[in-house]
Order: sequence, then structure tokens, then C-alpha cells
Amino acid sequence: MAIGSKNLAPAELDSFEDSRLTDELRRAKEELFNLRFQSATGQLEGHGRVRAVKRDIARIYTVMRERELGIRATPAPAALPEAKPKRSRKKADDTAAETATEETN
Repeated sequence: MAIGSKNLAPAELDSFEDSRLTDELRRAKEELFNLRFQSATGQLEGHGRVRAVKRDIARIYTVMRERELGIRATPAPAALPEAKPKRSRKKADDTAAETATEETN
């Protein structure tokens, strides 16, 4: 992708959850507003960035709409790793004592 944000490639957007997509959309809209403001006041140096941000917004809207229609799969929420049950020292000490008594017998 030559134009646009490098972190908002379509393959990258597929891995985002819906809440993260809405956050990225909000950030892109804020950036577009700031760029338009800079353009109106004559402070904008690179006009290509406006086009790139517009494409990012369109890309996000496309992914969101495709998920609504079921064309694109929604990523499964990241599951928390299951905690292993902790062994108490008492059990470990008991098993060590049992093996020691078995070895002596």
C-alpha cells in the first residue's frame, strides 16, 4: 500500500476487534479535522496526507460494513490464559517425605 497509514493495511484491520476499529476511526477523523484546519489556515505542508487519511477512514468503514453483512469474519476475542493451579508447598514437602521414606524401606 503506497498511500495511507502503514498500520492500517486491510490485513491488519482484519485482526482488530470492533472496539479497536471504532477507536481507529475516531482517531482518523480527528486527524482529518486537524489536517483540514491546517489547510484552511495555510499551515499544511503535505497535502497528500489528507488523501491518505480519507482512504484510511474509507478502509475502516469498509471493514466494519463487511463484518455487518457477514462477508468478513469478526476476530474472536482474545482469551485470557488459564492459570495453572498452584501446588502448595505442603503437598510438595509431603511427596518428598514419602519418597524419602520409601527409599529407606
